[in-house]
Amino acid sequence: MRSHYCGALTAQHVGQQVSLCGWVNRRRDLGGLIFVDLRDREGLVQVFFDPDLTELFAQAGELRAEFCVKIEGNVRARPDSQVNADMATGAVEVYASSLSILNKSPALPLDFNQNNSEEQRLKYRYLDLRRPLMSDRLKFRAKVTSFVRNFMDSHGFMDIETPILTKATPEGARDYLVPSRTHKGQFFALPQSPQLFKQLLMMAGMDRYYQIVKCFRDEDLRADRQPEFTQIDIETSFMTAVEVRAVTEKMARQLFNEMLQVDLGEFPQMTYNEAMRLYGSDKPDLRNPMSFVDIADLVKDVEFKVFSGPANDPKGRVVALKVPGAAEKVSRKDIDGYTAFVGIYGAKGLAWLKVNDINAGVEGIQSPVAKFLTPEIIAEVLTRTGAQNGDLIFFGADRYKVVCEAMGALRLKLGEELGLTVPGWRPLWVIDFPMFEENDDGSFSAVHHPFTSPLDTDAFLNTPMAELDLGNLLSNAYDMVLNGTELGGGSVRIHSSDVQAKVFQLLGISDEEAAEKFGFLLEALRYGAPPHAGLAFGLDRLVMLMTGATSIRDVMAFPKTATAACPLTDAPGFANPQQLAELSVQVVIKEQK
Repeated sequence: MRSHYCGALTAQHVGQQVSLCGWVNRRRDLGGLIFVDLRDREGLVQVFFDPDLTELFAQAGELRAEFCVKIEGNVRARPDSQVNADMATGAVEVYASSLSILNKSPALPLDFNQNNSEEQRLKYRYLDLRRPLMSDRLKFRAKVTSFVRNFMDSHGFMDIETPILTKATPEGARDYLVPSRTHKGQFFALPQSPQLFKQLLMMAGMDRYYQIVKCFRDEDLRADRQPEFTQIDIETSFMTAVEVRAVTEKMARQLFNEMLQVDLGEFPQMTYNEAMRLYGSDKPDLRNPMSFVDIADLVKDVEFKVFSGPANDPKGRVVALKVPGAAEKVSRKDIDGYTAFVGIYGAKGLAWLKVNDINAGVEGIQSPVAKFLTPEIIAEVLTRTGAQNGDLIFFGADRYKVVCEAMGALRLKLGEELGLTVPGWRPLWVIDFPMFEENDDGSFSAVHHPFTSPLDTDAFLNTPMAELDLGNLLSNAYDMVLNGTELGGGSVRIHSSDVQAKVFQLLGISDEEAAEKFGFLLEALRYGAPPHAGLAFGLDRLVMLMTGATSIRDVMAFPKTATAACPLTDAPGFANPQQLAELSVQVVIKEQK
């Protein structure tokens, strides 16, 4: 039906007869002349209807916004005085010779010129996606996936699909379960990732695998989470962690250069422990210049229990965060607001110190906690933080996790609000993650997943179980971080059945449970399993970051709401009794108390 896209017309098409299909973006009646901005996925073009073509002109007068039409006409150059520099097609217009109204449209339930509620946008998603902003994001996403496929294919990776109906794998979230009709009372699980299958592909000798794959997690949602999301999944055999990072960094650098004309440069590396020490986060935003300084050793003996308590607790932490030039910018009211903000993360308060005259010692500072600190302590805090006149110092003192989360969030907030965060792109590799993390009940769970290899496998295997320091054991895991966002994460996998069995034991997984859940993997490890490693990028998150969107919902065609519902289709919904009976499933709804 069409010969060209609207947004693709240029001065090179002047004199050509074209056939266009799309939607009326706007109709303008100007003193007996009718102009229509016609829109398709590639953009807009102006169409002119000549009043001398009486029948056609009358037909054009019927057009309204979002009518679906086909227009034929001749491309002609606009006069210099009428060139629209704000339109990609602003140097040309189409002189209409025929018009077919393919479908009419009533007034839309969405307003393209104003902000609509997210509920409305998702309910009428097919209309929301007509907006150039949204269609451009989906086109950008398509180009990203095309680039990834071409890159992976050119580097010897094979695109291999893995099952959607499978067994549950431990990825840290609840599984979506699918009841089996043919195996009464039994359930499939939708994969949280293709983790075990991609490892099995390495054992099958596939060597280099990739897949752009759907994953499913039944977890509480936020801006960068969805119940179903897409991964760029990569796995390799006979490649070290350094080699895996090299090839995936190369892909990321070429992707940004191709799509955004941005040179990310070589990615620096930072250990997990260093990232937590300086920024309280395993995905630090390096555009923000502020960092933490540990001062627990300075305040162990002060009478101020808010400081000395955590300072003497092996699981506590006390840090200082210098905010350059903020003493005059941040008011007491602002500080009260920041105190409430860190409270969201469990912090019980927020101590502070303003540096008015660094040469005046104690007399040159302003702080409600100064009376609890000796002049020597204050001097050392100023020295360690590198404070200058006009700086503001915030203190975090609590359990280690609370301090990291609260002060890390405060660092980011201050950076944005005070203009300290520098625009641009700052990539980073975070390496050497902890192998395990301690739960509230004293047990341990895997930080990544239980198939992640220890950093030193020989030492791990040769050290008796009772002598292993699980809290300080490192894994051969790594994350790619950009501007405070984790783009992707991966690890060297366990390829030894002895190492895997020991990890299961440390996690409290019995031999029986391991055999039931992962028997096929343990069996496969016995048959010459090669060393293997991989990494998975979050495609939705990557595209969100590259397009400047604030939510992955704005780079997905049909996302769910924050409650994992679909306003467009009214999913999820109730199954009819016959379906449930065939599945041997009974639904019992408990009343809310």
